[in-house]
Amino acid sequence: MAADEPLVLGIETSCDETGVGIVRGTTLLADAVASSVDTHARFGGVVPEIASRAHLEAMVPTIERALKEAGVSARDLDGIAVTSGPGLAGALLVGVSAAKAYAYALGKPLYGVNHLASHICVDQLEHGPLPEPTMALLVSGGHSSLLLAPDITADVRPLGATIDDAAGEAFDKIARVLDLGFPGGPVIDRLAREGDPKAIAFPRGLTGPHDAPYDFSFSGLKTSVARWIEAKRAAGEEVPVRDVAASFQEAVVDVLTRKAVRACKDEGVDHLMIGGGVAANSRLRALAQERCERAGIRLRVPRPKLCTDNGAMVAALGAEMVARNRLPSDLELSADSSLPVTEPHVPGTAHTHAHDHDHVHEISKDNLYS
Repeated sequence: MAADEPLVLGIETSCDETGVGIVRGTTLLADAVASSVDTHARFGGVVPEIASRAHLEAMVPTIERALKEAGVSARDLDGIAVTSGPGLAGALLVGVSAAKAYAYALGKPLYGVNHLASHICVDQLEHGPLPEPTMALLVSGGHSSLLLAPDITADVRPLGATIDDAAGEAFDKIARVLDLGFPGGPVIDRLAREGDPKAIAFPRGLTGPHDAPYDFSFSGLKTSVARWIEAKRAAGEEVPVRDVAASFQEAVVDVLTRKAVRACKDEGVDHLMIGGGVAANSRLRALAQERCERAGIRLRVPRPKLCTDNGAMVAALGAEMVARNRLPSDLELSADSSLPVTEPHVPGTAHTHAHDHDHVHEISKDNLYS
């Protein structure tokens, strides 16, 4: 870690996690997270209004915790990055508003970055600089995407995506049918280890010879599993939860890894990066490793904590923006719940961060941090 590498704070509030990370170059200094998942669990899913309120309450304490953990002052920062989209509009707005306030008060450049591109860039904190191009499989509660990134700061190309339910969403819905609670991914992963993945032949969506080679569909799988469970219950039979979990999980990760390896071969890319919350799934990691080794592909997967939503990934992409001299965002930056992955960040029209040092600005800075 060199002292001249950019020191960047990242804010992530796209869903129910208030994440604040601090990185210097590609070195992680702090990763503070405040989660409201327990509150949402009562409702079986994320409630946007509750998430937004939780972000408001957690924002300043989480930023302070990250700065303390990193051992730096806010004045030391070279930039502030924030997820500007995609995500829940209200939740994003909290993070964007906070980032703009800190950027203005501290006189630091602001970078509004893409949530999905951040999930790719976080791997730099684990395995060093990304190869160019990078092939990435992103799987989470809201996204299942295959992306080719020749330049993570400026050129991200979608090869395929889910046409209905995302992988993580399917995990949550099947967990709900099995009365396993929310979120569904971790508990299904745990139960599946004790089940037989070959016990039930659940369908693999969009894997026919004439189907889109890189797109995903999990809605049919979800319906098939739900109907199988309902039939068992209607017949008065006990549902073999562990076998259902294992067979369902195998159907998901089989399709994900099969299409990802195919994309690598077709595009001539000799490595694969997997990110997003579902990348923490143990069976996905194991099957991806097995298939990549057979195909001569190097697999890069961050540790589980960096796969879920976090501020470190936003800071990592922000630091890369600073290092490559990308144009900062304007202070008029807004939240964009449908920001396309083809826009890794939202550049401004000019460098608007050299503020006039008026009286109000000076007072704001003094009140923030010494």
